[in-house]
Amino acid sequence: MTALPPLITQAEHLIELGVHELAGMPAAELRAFAEGAGGGDSDVLLAVHPDRAPASALAPLLRHGGKPGFVVADMTDVDRFAPLDTVELPDAPLYLVSGLDRGDLMANWSPDEALPALIAKGRTPLLLTEGIHWVLQQPAVLERDHCFMTIGSRLRKANGALDARTPAIWISNGTGRDGRERRDAPKVGWCWAGNRHTWLGFASATGRKPQSAG
Repeated sequence: MTALPPLITQAEHLIELGVHELAGMPAAELRAFAEGAGGGDSDVLLAVHPDRAPASALAPLLRHGGKPGFVVADMTDVDRFAPLDTVELPDAPLYLVSGLDRGDLMANWSPDEALPALIAKGRTPLLLTEGIHWVLQQPAVLERDHCFMTIGSRLRKANGALDARTPAIWISNGTGRDGRERRDAPKVGWCWAGNRHTWLGFASATGRKPQSAG
């Protein structure tokens, strides 16, 4: 898999897509963050805080096979999926995600099995918005039969229990409610926390920080 683009290039791509406008910030702020964070690092993803650029707004910006991304019809509450308590999310509009891994070796694991295993390895599961940012910057990361879940984002019910749905990003087959016109389009959907899928890994990172150490 090719390396991520430099942070400066990532910032310019987000600006071209209008993500800065979604986040309510000037383009100059995004550029300044990328320049100050160290624009030459190829192992770091520039992410916008989900409160500023939610999944429902980012998903249509995805592209695969010339098709725009979409959120499945039965996930109208996608923006209510929030970081798990174990995810330390920087309190900043922009931050960096390092050490990305698609989690192919965990294909055919369930989310319930994968989460404690990732934590035991000192890794943190990606949020749904982080997964979308990754595909925006590195489209090749989304491959048919090698897609991924983003189990760092979960929805809590009114009683405090976790909703059994776990978000994922994969490629539509154009069946069912997706519609034939969406075949090969990037798709934001969900799977049950106790189910296994041979074609879904578990995306994770080594950490997040609001700026580079330097």
